[in-house]
Amino acid sequence: MSRTAFAYHDRFLDHDTGPHHPERPDRLRAILRGLENKNLLARLDRLSFEPAGDDLLLLNHSQAYIDRLAETCRRGDPYIDCPDSAICPDSEFIARLAVGAVVAAVDAVMTGRADNAFCAIRPPGHHARREMSAGFCLYNNIAIAARRLQSRHTVQRVMILDWDVHHGDGTQAAFEEDPGVLFCSLHEDPRYCYPGTGFTHERGRGPGEGFTLNLPMPVAARDEHYMKAFEDEVLPHAHAFRPDALLISDGFDAHRDDPLAGVELSDHGFAWLMTQAVALSRDLCGGRLIVILEGGYNLGVLERCAAEHVKIMLG
Repeated sequence: MSRTAFAYHDRFLDHDTGPHHPERPDRLRAILRGLENKNLLARLDRLSFEPAGDDLLLLNHSQAYIDRLAETCRRGDPYIDCPDSAICPDSEFIARLAVGAVVAAVDAVMTGRADNAFCAIRPPGHHARREMSAGFCLYNNIAIAARRLQSRHTVQRVMILDWDVHHGDGTQAAFEEDPGVLFCSLHEDPRYCYPGTGFTHERGRGPGEGFTLNLPMPVAARDEHYMKAFEDEVLPHAHAFRPDALLISDGFDAHRDDPLAGVELSDHGFAWLMTQAVALSRDLCGGRLIVILEGGYNLGVLERCAAEHVKIMLG
């Protein structure tokens, strides 16, 4: 059995994106419902945390962007940078709280309080860049988590595994010149899916060349496509890199019932991916695994699959 930490706060529900936005508070309510129905919530180590200060945000974002996001929320603007990135007056505070959650999860795992951690947070983060928001994302939670591992815990090799159906372009941009971070992304073919990046030829730059692995999945890809890519590409790269910690951008929008993309993973496929990730973390980095929620917009899928991921993490 593993000790699994859980990072969640009711304030995440107050990030108001409007009545018709797919990234809505009910996503987290569905995850909590699934954990309660499976009697998993009581088995988790609930973390306490505070909103991240500028020192943490500056690990991946500029002061100019931090200030601009705060001012845009104060003005009551409906979005920042693009209509997809809907905000309300409390959104900047809640985005800081999400960063605080992932940092607390990193610290819990690295200090031995927990073996692994699941972060049920919003807003998501993997499209956010140093200077701008994009694709529902305000601050790049997983990028800051990786920088926390490097700066506070002196981790030499961090692996980020992103299976959200949309390419994690913001995360890739943060680390494409960093040979200490292996970024692996399985996502729908960028010719047909937002954000239009993540082609196989994108392999990193300069000293980071070869430490970005993009694995575009064909439209209507099924479990077997992901399994083959994972076994043929992700596992060999991971074993060659030998990470000291594993971070996962856990998006559920590659499910066949999700409304925002065209990949057709099943519940079984998602369970298989997490089983492989947990085994990989145990084989290579002492089980040090931090899982961070990204996309996924079908509430039934979130309720079932997130609970199954937590169950697998608990062992």
